[in-house]
Amino acid sequence: MSLPAPPADLVTVNIDGRDIAVPKGTNVIEAARQLGIEIPHYCYHPKLTISGNCRLCLIEMGLPAVDPATKQPVMDPATGRPRINWMPRAQIGCGTSAMPGLHIRTNTPLVKECRESVTEFLLVNHPLDCPICDQAGECTLQEHSIAYGRGYSRFVEQKNVKPKRTQLGPRVTLDDERCILCSRCIRFSQEIAKDDVLGFIDRGSYSTLTCYPGKKLENNYSLNTVDLCPVGALTSTDFRFKMRVWFLKATPGIDPESSAGVNTEVWSREGVIYRITPRQNDAVNDCWMADSGRILYQQVKADDRLVHATVGAAAVLPEEAIQAAARLLRAGSVAIVGSARSTVEEQYLTRKLAAALSAPAALVSRIGTGDGFLITADRNPNVRGALITGLIAALPAQQLAGLAADIDAGKVKTVLALGEDLSAAGLTAAQLAKVAILYVGTHRDATSDAAQVVIPSLTVFEKAGTFVNQQFRLQKFAAAVPGPAGVASDRATLAALVAAAGGGAVASDLAAVWSALSAEVKVLAGLSYASLPVTGQLLDASAWSGLPFVEGPGLHFQPAAPAAAAQP
Repeated sequence: MSLPAPPADLVTVNIDGRDIAVPKGTNVIEAARQLGIEIPHYCYHPKLTISGNCRLCLIEMGLPAVDPATKQPVMDPATGRPRINWMPRAQIGCGTSAMPGLHIRTNTPLVKECRESVTEFLLVNHPLDCPICDQAGECTLQEHSIAYGRGYSRFVEQKNVKPKRTQLGPRVTLDDERCILCSRCIRFSQEIAKDDVLGFIDRGSYSTLTCYPGKKLENNYSLNTVDLCPVGALTSTDFRFKMRVWFLKATPGIDPESSAGVNTEVWSREGVIYRITPRQNDAVNDCWMADSGRILYQQVKADDRLVHATVGAAAVLPEEAIQAAARLLRAGSVAIVGSARSTVEEQYLTRKLAAALSAPAALVSRIGTGDGFLITADRNPNVRGALITGLIAALPAQQLAGLAADIDAGKVKTVLALGEDLSAAGLTAAQLAKVAILYVGTHRDATSDAAQVVIPSLTVFEKAGTFVNQQFRLQKFAAAVPGPAGVASDRATLAALVAAAGGGAVASDLAAVWSALSAEVKVLAGLSYASLPVTGQLLDASAWSGLPFVEGPGLHFQPAAPAAAAQP
């Protein structure tokens, strides 16, 4: 029985006797993965070019036989299907692309022997130091050696010894003995980071990964080479020897250092964060992230962290701080300085508070130099969330010139600052001294020092919520670790302030806030925090298309339909 013809843009390939239709040119490793078949590999990575130098992905490959005279397929009389001419030698799977009639075998005796030989070769000089290796638990060499190796070694000679602690750059340490010369790090530096700094020197057992003379691996994406390394050769100097990965819990997060909205995994154990790594989202950041976002977890235990509520210079209970804040707010002449680093849910509650107080609300812009990749010029993660929730109607400025003028004119007597340093935003010490300041934030700064009431809040790693990135993609993240004892969530603090300001009872839990958001905000209709997909939800940004956003999306991370979104 003949197979139905696949769609025009698909071709049918046969892998281990099973047919699958895939787009023409699909890598065989990816086609096999769709059938649940693993073709083991080291050097292959779907986001990098093909190098074909590890040879672990060897497979048997065949094509339909063709009569040289008639150019017609030669049929097998026993099966009624085209006869397959199998190549006499194994081929690399990573260098093979889907084409009509392609046949692949991944589990034959020849393939098994090839994998065993390659594994044995890779282990010739590889040290048996798995018990102290940072990669243990995430090492594909361990996994593939067990699954595809012989299980014993015939090597009796002395292993070639190489340096164990080579500093390739300020954040990456090389254990040269473990390197299997897969070249993933080299290709990443050349193709993705655009910093051609790594290469191999010497030959045979003496081949070594190193930096070019006079160069270091110090670009802001250098730690992606650690993520890419399939063994324990490249290690993070910050994470090295700190914790076994199988003890860590991974929590989905969002990098808050810019509007790119890079997806991350926050790795913690018993309330302590040990590292941050990228989480794959092909629509946003592929599987990369900047080094600068990986150390932000250090703010959780920073020396200047605010952990106690204060009124004046005295530490008080959180309830007393709320009462003192309520007295300031009820006195009138209030201005609110919100934050583009707050979540969508917090910005919604901030808008509710501004409405209850009939107070103007402003945000502070942070503009830097974008790198054209994953660090945008807009250094706030959620300016677009403030636009969507209606907290602001236009892009914020970097300086609070309007607020400064109102303070000088005596129109504002109280300022509520939500995680923003008013001094850094242009207000002078003299202007700060003219108003009563209520500060809600995570770390001490000039504004908290000048504030009459200080209420500590949670970092992005200690709470759940959503951000809207430069594509107008709504993305959620979860709390990785609990906050300091006695510190309430920002949502709870804002809800209490809304009630104190006469705005009525407002629920602060995520589900309730989202019930209100989906009912009040048109572009969020029908959405909830729980139902958001892990890759985020692209929103219709046409209502903001006329705003003079400062930049377009970097590289290939373009927004998809339905939004013809304007991009800050």
